[in-house]
Amino acid sequence: MNKKILILGKGFIGQRLQKEFSCQIDGSIINCFSDAQKLVKKYNPKIIINCIGTTGRRNVDDCELEKDATLLANSFIPVILAEVCLRSNIKLVHISSGCIFNYDYKKNKPIKENGQDYSFGLFYSRSKIYAERALEALVRDYNILIARIRIPLLNAKHPKNILDKLINYGKVIDIANSVTYVPDFIQAIKHLISIDARGIYNVVNQGGLRYPKLMKIYQKYVPEFKFEVVALKKLGLIRTNLILSTNKLKKSGFKVRNINSVLEECVKEYLKF
Repeated sequence: MNKKILILGKGFIGQRLQKEFSCQIDGSIINCFSDAQKLVKKYNPKIIINCIGTTGRRNVDDCELEKDATLLANSFIPVILAEVCLRSNIKLVHISSGCIFNYDYKKNKPIKENGQDYSFGLFYSRSKIYAERALEALVRDYNILIARIRIPLLNAKHPKNILDKLINYGKVIDIANSVTYVPDFIQAIKHLISIDARGIYNVVNQGGLRYPKLMKIYQKYVPEFKFEVVALKKLGLIRTNLILSTNKLKKSGFKVRNINSVLEECVKEYLKF
């Protein structure tokens, strides 16, 4: 057991990181500064990985109905943890989201870590932006790493896995999006911690995934599966569709795989479960 690292949050990402790091994990509810202080005193970690957050019960639309819970999890808790960590000389690794920007597909320029064209249309996105801007101000003087992930793709069945979601939806849009392949994300976090990286990193795979391509690979192994490609407007949803730059992650020394190169591997392993 790696007692140097404490993971907060026993959700989709937290449980997978805990398994790989073989470290301490705690799912306690944090409502205030003293709650966070008690956890630091209990575990005495050198590194805290904050995986606490909400994307809504079903999807991010539910964040509009659960504003208090969303603000607490996505905005207030990261700031509380940052304050506790800087006072105790603890490195904070905050798992953030790339779903916070507008994107111009005509220009087709991946968004870098210092992007400023924020998308405020979704309450979920706003809650993530609030935390990022606060932590970003502290990065200059304190040991804080902000790892942005986006649309997690996993090689195993899970309700939060985009592959599970697309299979259940049966209807997909055809627009390129940055995606985080979870096995690669775990290795990237290990790497960034090993080099004591600070600041913001886009932790996604290179390139953009078009959902029909993933569905066709799944269909190759499950021939009876059917899906339909529809226009985003037809679904009547507000979503951030974008591509994030992986140049900074590459320059750190991490080998970033193209998202389209992992799809076959992902589906094959997914179907074993």
